Amino acid sequence: MSSEHVERRLAAILAADVAGSCRLIGIDEEGTLARLKALRRTIFDPKIAEHHGRVVKNTGDGAIAEFASVVDAVRCADEIQRGMAEQNIDVPQDKRIELRIGIHVGDIIIEENDIFGDGVNIAVRLEGIAEPGGISISDDARRQIRGKVDITFEDLGLQSLKNIAEPMRVWRVPSGRAVPAVPNRLPVGDALPLPDKPSIAVLPFANMSGDPEQDYFADGMVDDIITALSHFKALFVIARNSSFTYKGRAVDVKQVGRELGVRYVLEGSVRKAGNRVRITGQLVDTATGAHLWAERFDGSLGDIFDLQDQVTESVVGAIAPTVEKAEIERAKRKPTESLDAYALYLRGLAKLYQFGNRQANEETLRLFNRAIELDPDFASAYALAALCYVWAKINGWFSNTANDMAEVTRLAQRAVELGKDDAAALAPSGWALAFVVHDLEAGAALSDRALALNSNLAEAWFWGGWVKIWLGEPEAAIERFARALRLSPLGPFVAGMRSGTAFAHFFLGRYDEAVSWAAMTLQDNPDSQPGLRIAAASNAMVGRPEQAHKAMARLRQLNPALRISNLKDVLPPFRRAEDLSRLEEGLRQAGLPE
Repeated sequence: MSSEHVERRLAAILAADVAGSCRLIGIDEEGTLARLKALRRTIFDPKIAEHHGRVVKNTGDGAIAEFASVVDAVRCADEIQRGMAEQNIDVPQDKRIELRIGIHVGDIIIEENDIFGDGVNIAVRLEGIAEPGGISISDDARRQIRGKVDITFEDLGLQSLKNIAEPMRVWRVPSGRAVPAVPNRLPVGDALPLPDKPSIAVLPFANMSGDPEQDYFADGMVDDIITALSHFKALFVIARNSSFTYKGRAVDVKQVGRELGVRYVLEGSVRKAGNRVRITGQLVDTATGAHLWAERFDGSLGDIFDLQDQVTESVVGAIAPTVEKAEIERAKRKPTESLDAYALYLRGLAKLYQFGNRQANEETLRLFNRAIELDPDFASAYALAALCYVWAKINGWFSNTANDMAEVTRLAQRAVELGKDDAAALAPSGWALAFVVHDLEAGAALSDRALALNSNLAEAWFWGGWVKIWLGEPEAAIERFARALRLSPLGPFVAGMRSGTAFAHFFLGRYDEAVSWAAMTLQDNPDSQPGLRIAAASNAMVGRPEQAHKAMARLRQLNPALRISNLKDVLPPFRRAEDLSRLEEGLRQAGLPE
């Protein structure tokens, strides 16, 4: 037995690595290495020293650092990622240098100024599962920092780490705190982490009817199946708007699993011929590509709701067989028994998210109103009709007359009366009452009720995030937008989630982070008026007049009549007067005339 003494101590270990470094070096070897050196010199090494840590070793495109305090390690990581985000503001997405950071506290072995042991290995594995620009920490580290750092963490549950014997509970900084980086498409090799419950995306079903006009019917099948699955609290269900970004594309389910962060994908087809309907479904494990089941469901058009229930129950039975019977019964509830009203509703739903298209919005409203005529108890049709008025107000098509305000109130209130336990009716109704009618209390209550009923409803998190901003609760808003982004990382609402996060940081005085989120908003939608407003205001407040004036110039092209004096006409209500004053001051500095 060796008598040589092994020096050990308890330490917090920070492991950092550049995401996609091989790709970056392949694009521009000399330029990338020069930027890495500069970032290490100006951000990484100074922050490590500032927080009383020491860089133990550099690993080419990464580093290992040791801290006596895990609080210091986490604060250091947060500031590093903020600094990296600021550096990346004007850098194209494919050329950004983004760090992954993992932190663990544990026993280490010291040998000739180097460190070894499980404490180091676990930190490295945590770094490997972090998002680009993100931070992952172990449960041991999380326990020691609770209540000591002003950072919100998301619980990822148990995660299997490479070469670590037992699964470990892992926490991460939500997108929007360390670095707001949720790209529209993840680079090859990156993946969203899996939730701690069975997770699924339902892809658009192929329309096998031979009639392009039947696309709305096939899409409606998928929408209803997603809605039914989302009622199961035991599941994590990706939102419709993200699933539908794959419509009309040949997809690799493994890549879908990586881009959406899900374990299972449901594919299928719909054939409608006369009064007969056939639905086929295949449930695929995205990790292996293996089919868990493939089934065919046949019936008449009058059986359509039963066929949807059969698909839903087959999926749930395969991936979460222990769910309660009450949840199954709740998922079977249908918004209408009228197939004619249902068909009109599906046609409206197919047109609902054509943002910026006034004619499509007006036609959508007519379709929902016709569905209501056929079934006056159709709660979801009332709610989505109210939502059409929200789109009209956002785009400046809303007259703000007493009659229009009364109609929005009527539609929303009727949806709530009929759909007391229907999150899909409550959430848009709350959004309409808050934004159009300026009834913040009603909007907040309905948003909270919708989320209590269905925590998988991405739109409820998204709309609820905006309501929190208007109530003067920006930290809560950031958390809600982060949840919305995870449930719907792709799709038409991403720009709105990002601009909402930008506004929240702006009202917290975090202008650098607001600038970063606003920039990403405009990458998604260069003509987003909320995005341009927050880009102009936040750049002005942080001292970037050129960028502020550029955003303001585009904003005034889109809305030449906009002034400080009429700003309230296009803004939602703000409970805190200081929030409106801060925004007005930022826009004034950016060049908006009085």
